[in-house]
Amino acid sequence: MTDPQRWTLVLNGKAANDDALRAAVATMRARGVSLDVRVTWEDGDALRHVEEAIAHGAQVVVAGGGDGTLSQVADALARQAGDGDALPSLALVPMGTANDFATAAGLPEAPLEAFELIAAHGAHPVDLIALAADGQRRWAVNLASAGFGTQVTVETPEGMKKLLGGLAYLLTGLSKLGRIEPVEAVVQGPGFAWRGGFIALGIGNGRQAGGGQALCPEALVDDGLLDVTIVPELDGQVATTLGAVVAEGKAAALDRVAVRTRLPWLELEATAPMTINLDGEPVEARRFRLECVARRLRMHLPPDCPLRVQPGRAPSPD
Repeated sequence: MTDPQRWTLVLNGKAANDDALRAAVATMRARGVSLDVRVTWEDGDALRHVEEAIAHGAQVVVAGGGDGTLSQVADALARQAGDGDALPSLALVPMGTANDFATAAGLPEAPLEAFELIAAHGAHPVDLIALAADGQRRWAVNLASAGFGTQVTVETPEGMKKLLGGLAYLLTGLSKLGRIEPVEAVVQGPGFAWRGGFIALGIGNGRQAGGGQALCPEALVDDGLLDVTIVPELDGQVATTLGAVVAEGKAAALDRVAVRTRLPWLELEATAPMTINLDGEPVEARRFRLECVARRLRMHLPPDCPLRVQPGRAPSPD
């Protein structure tokens, strides 16, 4: 690292006492990085910390936390004037329960290794999900979900998440199997229309949510498209699908029943108010519009990150 760098770490308050993170911050400061730490405690803190970082000339804003913290910081950056090249780059030190985005992206788990990746590799343009509902616009990095998986995520107790990690989501999901209520809705976008009842919906810039539920297993963060997965109500296929989960794994079961497409944007209208989980933030409405905003930010990712378009692959809508 030749030039001094100014970073701001926006840290979820739940991770403020992590010894490995404290040691990593001290190490990076000793290596010449001007690294400010700001802790989130309540709604609005991430936006305030990001605006302060920009005012003080930060070159990198690091989210320290899970998928929710990452998207709070990304949302705060995306709300600022200017394109992705004019804003500080975004980075992630995974400190959450499930760390779904970090896992899919191949980011290091250890705080010092995550910091070293930021220092060693430049930022790569990434897309964001923009969700509009009831006159409000929100931004997210990873995935929007609805239906069964969303209820599992929303209803899993915080204490269970802390104790069991991703296993907590599985246990909560199993407890709900006998009472899955499909969501009746219309989903449409360019050249695509679907109507019916679904038990799960994934709209991915990233690939997984809810502690490892890979709803959009082929999604990329820089292809200008949202991967859409709709799992219709299963009726008589429930036993067959659950058998496939046991025998072949969740991905195989999903492939049997899912409707999949790639779209630059989509609109969703439900017959009754429903909840979309946007990287941990529940948003309730009847009508939603979700858009892939290409290259909205720059983010530090591993050079071989599975979520990036690789040379020779030309992404296109299905």
